[in-house]
Amino acid sequence: MVAQPVPEITSDPLVYRMVVGMLGALVLIVALGAIALMMFNGKDIPQGILALGSAAVGGLVGLLVPSPIAKK
Repeated sequence: MVAQPVPEITSDPLVYRMVVGMLGALVLIVALGAIALMMFNGKDIPQGILALGSAAVGGLVGLLVPSPIAKK
């Protein structure tokens, strides 16, 4: 098995932290916005907002869960 070079952008901890921070902030904004819409407007939450929050949560899970491939 030949080791493949890792792209520089994926090994930079600053970029990783920025992406996790932005996705986390997006999850919080969507959650608070959805709660505010329900409290003050009394209507259903738009599907686009739910999809945006779900995608952000999925992205966070994908970044934070360890890889199933064991590192040697």
